Amino acid sequence: MIYFLRIFLTGTLVFSMTHVLTAQSSEPMNIVFILADDLGWSDTSLYGTTDFYQTPNLERLAARGMTFTRAYSASPLCSPTRASILTGQTVARHGFTAPEGHLPEVKLSARQSDKASSKEKAIITESATRLNTTYPTLGKLFKKEGYSTAHFGKWHLGPSPYSPLEHGFDVDIPHWPGPGPAGSFVAPWKYPDFKEKYPQEHIEDRMADEAVAWLRKQDKNVPFYMNYWQFSVHAPFDAKESLIQHYRTKVDFNNPQHSPTYGAMVHSLDDAVGTLLDEIDRMGAADNTIIIFFSDNGGNMYDGIVETLPDGEKFLTEPTSNRPLRGGKATMFEGGIRVPCVVVWPGVTQPGSVSNDIIQATDFYPTLLEQLNMQKPQNHKIDGVNIHKALTGGTLERNPIITYFPHQPPVPDWLPASVSAHEGDWKLIRLFHQGENGKHDYRLYNLKWDIGETHDMSAVYPEKVAELDAYIEEHLKDANAVIPRINPDFDPKEYHPELIGIQPNGPRNKTKIEID
Repeated sequence: MIYFLRIFLTGTLVFSMTHVLTAQSSEPMNIVFILADDLGWSDTSLYGTTDFYQTPNLERLAARGMTFTRAYSASPLCSPTRASILTGQTVARHGFTAPEGHLPEVKLSARQSDKASSKEKAIITESATRLNTTYPTLGKLFKKEGYSTAHFGKWHLGPSPYSPLEHGFDVDIPHWPGPGPAGSFVAPWKYPDFKEKYPQEHIEDRMADEAVAWLRKQDKNVPFYMNYWQFSVHAPFDAKESLIQHYRTKVDFNNPQHSPTYGAMVHSLDDAVGTLLDEIDRMGAADNTIIIFFSDNGGNMYDGIVETLPDGEKFLTEPTSNRPLRGGKATMFEGGIRVPCVVVWPGVTQPGSVSNDIIQATDFYPTLLEQLNMQKPQNHKIDGVNIHKALTGGTLERNPIITYFPHQPPVPDWLPASVSAHEGDWKLIRLFHQGENGKHDYRLYNLKWDIGETHDMSAVYPEKVAELDAYIEEHLKDANAVIPRINPDFDPKEYHPELIGIQPNGPRNKTKIEID
């Protein structure tokens, strides 16, 4: 609370006059959408959960606008969330359910898998591998309205003819379809048509420079929409050596976040944000530029990085920790889907403000279109909601948000193919066909009292399970979702639930608690 008060006071002192003046402006708004890759909820200094990472430019951004404490990606993996941002649809509806945009096979929609191992109860689905160019993406809609458009950084929704250039963006740099930076963050890179300007150039520095160069070419009378979708902090895990050395001096093994390399990667991510803010200020565009900062999924807790201490001793560590949240990237627990988020909207957001409302990646699409008086596309179902009321300090009234993940990567804290619903303090996870006789199994958590998701309350509050599950079922049917099906070849003798995360909580909680 003290942290947010400090930000509020700082933001008010510095930016209050700008806020008042912009509220009276009728100029069209520019949009800069900054999307981090794999940046966890606890990977910044925004929420008071870390003293290891240094993100002063994100704090600077927060001082200008609203920080959301309960912002959710559309999936615990990257490409599905990216597709949801661009379309306003849940993963269940658009079918891009896994990060497979770099694979050679072209699949424009999800499909049923043919079979599964005999030790698995359910047959999971197959993801689309390309974002169909028939979608009315944000890039297309803004371009249609006369905006200059550009995409910098990661895409991972398909190579040409499914690249940003086919989705409404005039510029796409470095025009790379892969899941992460090509080869490394520090040059030499392996982009086929994009080379470094100097030895050991950092790709995030270069992307920020390219974005600034594009901004400087813009006609001041023409609004712009820019995606700055960072490669940071996705694998491979490497960074500037000078920053790694700095974070080596901060290593404390009593702190769950102690990877010098990852700390350096977060630092470069933050530096790039600062470069963009500096240029927006220099241009005199701060008063009419909306800035959104978001992450595509939770922090990666499961890969290993070999690190070196100042004395030369080596140790192996995971990249980060999402504590106090449970789990991380590729899991349906909070650590996999709750992400950092800041929205700066001059004339709308109060500088230094905080919202505890639930928002999701799908919400930016309708919010931008409606608040900028743009026509919604016909015959395109939008699942997100306009969050303007939350942006102005009010409380949203909305249906539960749906997170669909019909996959099961073998990482710690993973669950079988599942879908979840968040409503207020409650979160229900449905595990497809993991119960007796092919029925679904469930996990119910109250996040107000149990942010670490350690106590499954499904046996104690069956009425809440039924209520949220009915909403899940309604949404899956409305979205015509391709869902996991019962595996007819399942052999109970080969079933080992302790190996696949089906019993992560041990015994079910038996105690009813007073929850308001």
